[in-house]
Amino acid sequence: MVARRLAAILAADVAGYSRLMSADEAGTLSALQAHRSEVVNPAIARHGGRVVKLMGDGVLAEFGSVVEAVACAAEVQREMAARNDGIADDRRMLFRIGVHLGDIITDSDDIYGDGVNIAARLEALAETGGIRVSRQVQELVEGKLALAFRALGPQTLKNIPKPVEVFTVELDGPPADQGAPFDPMQIKQEVKYCRAPDGVRIAYSQVGRGPPMVKTANWMNHLEDDWQTGSVFRHFYAGLARDHTLIRYDARGNGLSDWDVEEVSLEAWVSDLETVVDAVGVKRFPLLGLSQGGAISIAYAVRHPERVSHLIILGGFARGRMVRAKSDAEREKVKAMETLIRVGWGEDNPAFRQIFASQLIPDATKEQLDWFNEMQRRTASPACAARYFATVSEFDVTALLPKVTVPTLVMHAREEVAQPVELGRELAAGIPGAKFVAFPGRNHIPLEQDSTTARALEEIGLFLSK
Repeated sequence: MVARRLAAILAADVAGYSRLMSADEAGTLSALQAHRSEVVNPAIARHGGRVVKLMGDGVLAEFGSVVEAVACAAEVQREMAARNDGIADDRRMLFRIGVHLGDIITDSDDIYGDGVNIAARLEALAETGGIRVSRQVQELVEGKLALAFRALGPQTLKNIPKPVEVFTVELDGPPADQGAPFDPMQIKQEVKYCRAPDGVRIAYSQVGRGPPMVKTANWMNHLEDDWQTGSVFRHFYAGLARDHTLIRYDARGNGLSDWDVEEVSLEAWVSDLETVVDAVGVKRFPLLGLSQGGAISIAYAVRHPERVSHLIILGGFARGRMVRAKSDAEREKVKAMETLIRVGWGEDNPAFRQIFASQLIPDATKEQLDWFNEMQRRTASPACAARYFATVSEFDVTALLPKVTVPTLVMHAREEVAQPVELGRELAAGIPGAKFVAFPGRNHIPLEQDSTTARALEEIGLFLSK
């Protein structure tokens, strides 16, 4: 007869363990063993838990109390943060932890079942140094520990039949003498303007703290709307702004920049990027390109390798829709979409714009879809949006890929609807030495409830630390 019981399960592993091992196998193994014996195992024992097994850099533990399981996780993360203080970013050893309360199957000293699997999936979703828990855990722990929980919404976890509501644990802020924790979402950004060589007015802003990072403009940017509460972009930009001074701008024909312009082209958009960088006065910086901003970033990096320290591309492509079309039917489809934009973009009825929203963020909530539909209308006029779409459809920077000489990270959602993952692989394969990371998910824009968001921010942080 199968033995079952309810238990709180804690799963933890080391973020970036493979990278640490490749840099220093002996030192990494020694550090891991020390952290386990001095921090992890004693904390589990103090909170009444049991180490079920060790798996390489990971540990699986069970607790009779879900409150003690979360208290243990918080204690480990705080202690590890303290132990890593003063250590170079690329040598820090930090854990990701997931906690779930669920039914388990026991077999001798080992445990199995969905309770274990969900804890492991939550650990994989956690940010470096962070903790993710299920709703079952949050409901029983909230108010019993000096911790706050932030809802991330239902998440589809691998091999788990039903979505799981996930929460991130907000650990205590720094001690009082270190000041209040920095929250970029509380900052009101200031929009400024500069002029491109042909006289087009370009809107730009800076927000955050730390070294500069420049985000290349892409279609459907709006500096003010993108930073407002309810925006599908704000959480991602705020994540970047916690460690960087994030420089964003609206390209010509878009957002707060001039809409009525003579030229809309790859060359013009690269020139806009040059104009903004010079106006801000940054000399060397990581460059982030989302969607078609990836192609513009590639062109800029080839032209100005001395200014780009790192190139980061998320959901990008080298060839636009018309260039990569393989049949007349596919080309007609692209033309039909352009026509839909031209005739229906500005209407109060969002039916036309919903076509694009359903491709770009198919897993969005109704509130997110409503916001995105309205944002599309406010971002560009129908004629401007149609020009933008047609121009991007003709992009082809394939010949530039081998000329990229800066360190490059390419990220893409595996099941993305708008721009298939093969396009990201094509980019990475063409750029010498590029790293390619594929995330689970279908959204072109990383939503707040997506595991993609935390993973992308983590990958960016690790990439920039090298």
